[in-house]
Amino acid sequence: MGRVSDSLGEQNQPVSFVEKLAGSEAFGMMFREGMGLVEEAAAYLDGAGRDEAKELPRTEALAYAAESMRLTTRLMQIASWLLLQRAVNQGELTRSQAASDRHRVKLHQQELASAPDVFQRLPQRLRDLALHSLRLQARIIHLDQLIYAGPEAAPANATPAPSPVQEQLAKLRDAFAQ
Repeated sequence: MGRVSDSLGEQNQPVSFVEKLAGSEAFGMMFREGMGLVEEAAAYLDGAGRDEAKELPRTEALAYAAESMRLTTRLMQIASWLLLQRAVNQGELTRSQAASDRHRVKLHQQELASAPDVFQRLPQRLRDLALHSLRLQARIIHLDQLIYAGPEAAPANATPAPSPVQEQLAKLRDAFAQ
């Protein structure tokens, strides 16, 4: 985090680069990616995916059902989180309201539901959607932790590194104070 100063040595509120990121075009791209993935998965699972699932042997059909349910759950969490962040970015909610238990989206890292060898026998499109959703979920969980982890999330013994600029300003103040 950077800091905003009124004058030499006086520091005000920290500038949160993470919050700037959450409101940036990078977030807009992540939002479009996530919502597009939701639409793409829904279209696949309601269309070609149904047809492909009907042709699978029993083991793979069960794995398909498990993967599609997990994919849907993962994408609903992603969409909920993205919509909540958009509401914050648009001023409909404050960051603290979004962090409250009432609004907070609980993100859980989900792995694939199937063993790797069974997963490899599932339709390619389902595998692609599942893997894409896992990568997006990992990015969102990381961003969520950066946004909502307070100072208490920092290690107890961690002390901020001294700012070279602040050290030089202190030396100047000391020199002119004498």
